[in-house]
Amino acid sequence: MTPAQLSRAVLRSARELGVAGPLPDRVQLRPRGDGIWGTAIALRLAGAAGLSADDVARGIGERLVAVPGVRGVEVREGGFLQITLAEGHQADLLRELTDGPAPGNPPEQLPEQLPEDPANDAARWAEAAGGPVSLVQRDENPLFRVRYAHARAQALLRGGRALGLAPEPGAAVLAHRSERALLAALGEQVTGGERMARRLLLVADAFLATERERSALPVGDEEPAARHRARLALARAAALVLARGLRELGISAPDHL
Repeated sequence: MTPAQLSRAVLRSARELGVAGPLPDRVQLRPRGDGIWGTAIALRLAGAAGLSADDVARGIGERLVAVPGVRGVEVREGGFLQITLAEGHQADLLRELTDGPAPGNPPEQLPEQLPEDPANDAARWAEAAGGPVSLVQRDENPLFRVRYAHARAQALLRGGRALGLAPEPGAAVLAHRSERALLAALGEQVTGGERMARRLLLVADAFLATERERSALPVGDEEPAARHRARLALARAAALVLARGLRELGISAPDHL
C-alpha cells in the first residue's frame, strides 16, 4: 500500500463510519518511521460526525485494520491515528513514484522539459521558498542542492545502465536509517509554493545523505547485487520526484551540473 492508497482507505473508512458533510480530497499523512504514517484527520472530522476525535479515530481505525496492506493502527491522545503498513510498502511506494517516463531518457521523451535559465530559476525558487536565492552553486544554496541531487541521481542511473544494473523496487529491503528517511520524504504529498520547495529540499538532502552512506552503485571490488538494484530504484524515484517538483515550480531540472 502506498500513501495515496492509504489516504483513500482512510477516507473510505470515514464514509463507512457515517461522517456527515464533505470530506477532503485526500488525507494529510505525516511520516513517523519506515512504513508508519500519522494523521490528525479524526480531529478535523469530529464535529461533522457528532463524536469526539477519539471516537472518530477508533471508528476509522477499526475499519482500517481490515484493509489489505495495513498491518496495524494505534489511536493516540487527541484522536491522532498512527498507521503501520504491511511488508512490501517500500516497493509499492517506489513503483507508484516511478510510474512514468524514466529519468535519463532523451529530453524529447520527458514532457514539460524547461530550458535552463539561471536567473528565472532563481527567481522562481525565491518566489516559492519565500526568500532570496543566490546563483552561486554551493551547498549553502538550497536550489543548488535540489538541482545537484537530481543531477546526481541521473548520473547514478547512467552508471547503473553502463553496468547492466536496472532499478528494481523490492529487490532488497532498504533498512538503513538514511534510506528510511528518504522513503518517508518521498512519500509526502504536497503541491505548489513553499511547501513544495520545502519538500524538494528535504528529498534532496535525504537523497544526498543516503548516497553518502549507502552507494547505489558497487564500490571497489563489490559485486553488483540486489541491494544495488533496490538503491537504484530509490535513486530513480528521487530523480522523478525532484524533476516533477521543479517543473511544477517552473524551474529547470538539468541532467548535468
